[in-house]
Amino acid sequence: MAVTRMTFRPFAALALAALFAAPALAGDPGVVSPDRLAEHVKVLAAPEFAGRAPGGPGEPLTVDYLISQFQALGLQPAGDNGGWTQEVALHKFVVPRDAGFTLTAGGVDRALGQTVDIMATSQRPVDRVMISKAPLVFVGYGVSAPERGWDDFKGVDLKGKVAVILINDPDFEAQPGDAVSGKFGGKAATYYARWSYKYEEAVRRGAIGALIVHETAGAAYPWPTVVASNGESYDVVREDPSKARLLLQGWIQRDLAVDLFRKAGLDFEAEKVRARTAGFTPVTLKGASFSADYPLKVERLVSHNVLAEIPGTTHADESIMFSAHWDAFGIGPADASGDTVRHGAADDAIGVAGVLELARAFAAGPRPQRSLVFALWTAEERGLLGSEYYAEHPAFPLGKTVANFTMDVLQTAGPSRDVVLVGAGQNSLETLLAAGAARQGRVVTPDAHPERALFYRADHFSVAKRGVPVLLLMGIGGGPDLVEGGREAGDRWVTDYTTRCYHQPCDNWSEAWDLRGAAADVDLLLFAGRELMNSRQWPDWNEGSEFRAVRAKTAGERR
Repeated sequence: MAVTRMTFRPFAALALAALFAAPALAGDPGVVSPDRLAEHVKVLAAPEFAGRAPGGPGEPLTVDYLISQFQALGLQPAGDNGGWTQEVALHKFVVPRDAGFTLTAGGVDRALGQTVDIMATSQRPVDRVMISKAPLVFVGYGVSAPERGWDDFKGVDLKGKVAVILINDPDFEAQPGDAVSGKFGGKAATYYARWSYKYEEAVRRGAIGALIVHETAGAAYPWPTVVASNGESYDVVREDPSKARLLLQGWIQRDLAVDLFRKAGLDFEAEKVRARTAGFTPVTLKGASFSADYPLKVERLVSHNVLAEIPGTTHADESIMFSAHWDAFGIGPADASGDTVRHGAADDAIGVAGVLELARAFAAGPRPQRSLVFALWTAEERGLLGSEYYAEHPAFPLGKTVANFTMDVLQTAGPSRDVVLVGAGQNSLETLLAAGAARQGRVVTPDAHPERALFYRADHFSVAKRGVPVLLLMGIGGGPDLVEGGREAGDRWVTDYTTRCYHQPCDNWSEAWDLRGAAADVDLLLFAGRELMNSRQWPDWNEGSEFRAVRAKTAGERR
């Protein structure tokens, strides 16, 4: 198993910072500057940074640059052993394109093509994945939610079996009058809608594998997005991967599932209707089994979170965190212009720039009573892995983490009359956001597409599910109400970015960008941080949030 390790050179970092140093800008040091945001993005999205893949050739340049910026601001390191970084050991897994999969149903063996019929990954560090005629069990939406009075499993034994699961929540397609209607937020997705939750629950139930039936509406993205990973996946290095990861996980095409159910004597659509009832019980697909046999390429690499702090004066053990992810997708297929670098300018160099701007503003003083933490994560694009590692190994106790503010893809289309909030209705931090927006003469607009589950797809979620109140600013949650062009122009910007540039070489710095709206959004987090840093406020989750009970378990730490 190959191991890749990065080396960082402080002197090289300082030289790099000097090379790309932004000009001094006049103005209030507490106001976020569009020009300074732009300078950071230009650096991080440059071709030399090679798309900032974790463990790739751009990681040392990236980490050196980030450290140099924090050093220049006078911040203190908050990483491992008094350093600036937290080491994150990762496994990279590659399933070959010609991997062997066989679906047996109605007495017929059918070979499945990777990326054509199935998109499978494996996240256990084994040399070969072998599954021989494992029974297939349909478990509905694969949800166990006692707080909502819902259990799809009913005690079924999944040991040595492959779970077949529907995407999204049990009420995503609920009809008027259905008992499940509204139990899971309707069209607004909960964490139970996410494929990651379904895999985790299948592991807890003892399954050897899980296959989610792909439907574009429920997944919120088409099949080409599912297969974009080409069989690559990542995970943090675990002491016992079998307790956290399936031997095989993946997606199957809907038409394949319909045929599978038919051969097992079932109607797929009728079973979906049954899965929306509380009385649903899992069903073994009669005469059906799944087999897999292929070598698994496993590489171990070491990547890094970058952590800095401004220590609190009187409540240093209480922290407020500002974060973004520094990684992007590295090198990929050439686009029409021949560019192979997936620069990650909007996703998420601009979020990183926002964190650096907040660090600059807070460093200008006065010193906070609570500690301010500035976290830049690795491997977000590989499954929120850098932030997940931090959440499992926090440098600051999560029970005393006052709040996490995350920025991921801020809009580049200019000033807006509103700020779009992904995950609206979750916690009391939204009151601070609204107050800050009012000071700017703006309002807060909830995410226009909560069914896309964006709230569960960014790094803040790693600490949210451990109870830390969070606020996510993500420009693609819905088109902003732009000063020039209104909501229609904002929607055009979102559509253009997500269809052309999201995770593609096109996501690069452009002179056409107007970062005044992004700067105003970052300024809102500056306002919220200043409101919390010297107070005794402890923001909390709203009634009905799936994270409220988790936060309550650490209440004693905050007394």
